[in-house]
Amino acid sequence: MENEIATENKLFGKTFFWMFLGLLGSAIIAYYTYSSGLLADIILEGYFGILLIVELVAVLLFSLLFRKLPATAVGILYFVYAMLNGVTLATVFAVFELYSIIYLFVISAGVFAVLSLIGYKTNKDLSSWSPYITVFLIAGILISIINLFIIKSSGLDLLIDWLILALFCGVTIYDINKIKLLQTIPEINQEKIYVYCAMQLYLDFINIFLRILSIFGKRRN
Repeated sequence: MENEIATENKLFGKTFFWMFLGLLGSAIIAYYTYSSGLLADIILEGYFGILLIVELVAVLLFSLLFRKLPATAVGILYFVYAMLNGVTLATVFAVFELYSIIYLFVISAGVFAVLSLIGYKTNKDLSSWSPYITVFLIAGILISIINLFIIKSSGLDLLIDWLILALFCGVTIYDINKIKLLQTIPEINQEKIYVYCAMQLYLDFINIFLRILSIFGKRRN
């Protein structure tokens, strides 16, 4: 029992450490990309869309090749994604006031911590949530696309932000709960499982932060 707890604590410790490194790297790259004027150049040259596609490819490669790639390659791919995401996140500094970004980031961290604690303390297996999460996530993406190109309603935008925020609150609880189960699967390389878990939690936190920022953030004039 003590060995299981020690292994679990080690996994969570490494997972949150790698998640922190990813977020720190993204934040530094995002601020530099905005403050240096690189973001304006990327947008004016028409590279922003290409960057988003490359970022999506990086996520897909990480998900599909995680089990096959060596631990070092998995770690590199994680940081490549975090850096690319940092460039796209630079738009946050262009749209919102800096003080608003900082205090809402702190609030998001607090929300994430509470959700993580709930997921960690929950002894029930939440794997049954998976199909519902997938359905709601796909529905949210489709509705967002429809509203962006067809309906163009700011009221619907706000509703979507709240719904996706609620969704990723649930996803965070689910992912934390799942981490406790992943360490018991023998076919997963335990040397790289924490990188996979860090990627999941990184994405959860980013989505929670962006939705909170979209709802409550102070936009630039």
